[in-house]
Amino acid sequence: MLTITDYASRDATALAELVQKKEVSPKELALAAAAAIAKGDKRINSVVELYPDRIDGLDPATLGKGPFHGVPFLIKDVFGHEAGRTIEFGSRLCRGMKVETSTAFVNGIKAAGFNILGRSAAPEYSMAATTESALHGNCSNPWKAGYSAGGSSGGAQAAVTAGLVPVAHGSDIGGSIRIPASWCGGVGLKPSRGRVSLAPVVDEPGFGYSKNLVQARSVRDVAAILDWVSAPQPGDPFLIPKPAEPYAELARRKAGRLRIGLVLDELAGVAVDPEVARAIEAAGRALAAMGHDVRPAHADMGGLATLEATTDLFFFGFDVRLEGYARRAGTRIGPDTLEPVILSVYEQSKSITPARFMKALADLNVARRKLGDFYVDHDIWLSPTTARVAEPHGRYNLSRPGVGWETLIETLYRAPIQYTIPHNIMGTPAMSLPLAMHSSSLPIGVQIAARPAEEHVVLQLATALEEAMPWRDRIPPLHVSRA
Repeated sequence: MLTITDYASRDATALAELVQKKEVSPKELALAAAAAIAKGDKRINSVVELYPDRIDGLDPATLGKGPFHGVPFLIKDVFGHEAGRTIEFGSRLCRGMKVETSTAFVNGIKAAGFNILGRSAAPEYSMAATTESALHGNCSNPWKAGYSAGGSSGGAQAAVTAGLVPVAHGSDIGGSIRIPASWCGGVGLKPSRGRVSLAPVVDEPGFGYSKNLVQARSVRDVAAILDWVSAPQPGDPFLIPKPAEPYAELARRKAGRLRIGLVLDELAGVAVDPEVARAIEAAGRALAAMGHDVRPAHADMGGLATLEATTDLFFFGFDVRLEGYARRAGTRIGPDTLEPVILSVYEQSKSITPARFMKALADLNVARRKLGDFYVDHDIWLSPTTARVAEPHGRYNLSRPGVGWETLIETLYRAPIQYTIPHNIMGTPAMSLPLAMHSSSLPIGVQIAARPAEEHVVLQLATALEEAMPWRDRIPPLHVSRA
């Protein structure tokens, strides 16, 4: 009999091995996950729906035959879902809305064998660096009650870190995979632009900035899952190079000697916590001990002006999108269905003209070129994932008083995304690793990134750091084994 503690101590690969050896069945794993969620989620509030047909009513024959056959998985409450299920985008406007078409991403997850047994919490339309919403409440960091789990994939990473599921869906338009990984002490890779298709519904969400993958606790899980969701789809707008060998195999190989640039510049004017800076320097020393050339480096993305340009990019057409959701859900846009910040963005998005949108594209092209200069002299970007560790609920939520279009970047986005959004702008693969702990008993995320299409290099360095600076034995106070 698999106990909750035993279940919660294993990553997805380890649980899959139990199924392969017939030591546990997919149904037993589903029941273990449901029990873990019932026991542990009361304190973190990370799961917004469970699917009874994938738990008590599970027919293992309906699961894919891939290597993760029967392993529990949560899908984030945003785009990337499966047809027929509820999707609400964390918004009262979309309450009860159903998914119309499954995405290639979710089809890949299912083909890999995962049992998608529920939805994880997300802030309204994934537009916050914290997972707090008027619809579902606040998701707590497993390391400290009342502190943010990050966003927008905070529900997913909190559930993984707390031992409720071994891995879960994450998506990232400006840091939404890496911020929760940093604040909760997990592992999160944002893949290269074009690596994970979102066919067949859209080409490039967020005009190429948004990407899907997972929130995890081990590098090997991320590498193996990437193999299953990185297949190009018919009609994709472009293809990028992919290694001939699987990422799961390449991740286990030692990387050649790399030129690593250690970046601590205040890219958006946010001071780096001294303990965070020391953690990055410690990671640099570990990499230097492996034989890599690690040196201080500088990067320039154009500061706050660049961040402000992203608002015109991301929110161009946002009003039309929300009006379409309202029609589908049979609701009306207003203060009772949208949180104050999102309502303000909805109103302001109507004024974004095509000329403003084209200027934003041009400005962000300049930023991408500036940032891209970094890779002329360096192979790897090493920096904090976030300048500060997790903060109490209320700091970044979408109902915060006094926040509107004019103060959006300064108040809600600047600090969390200072080091993450450069890689969305460049389209480069970037990964957060939980390599240190802060004196406040909260995790510190260290970010490594490489050139476009070089996920395998990031995974190789991440595997080496996981061995040199292990985090496996760190158990947060709100872990299900301690509930």
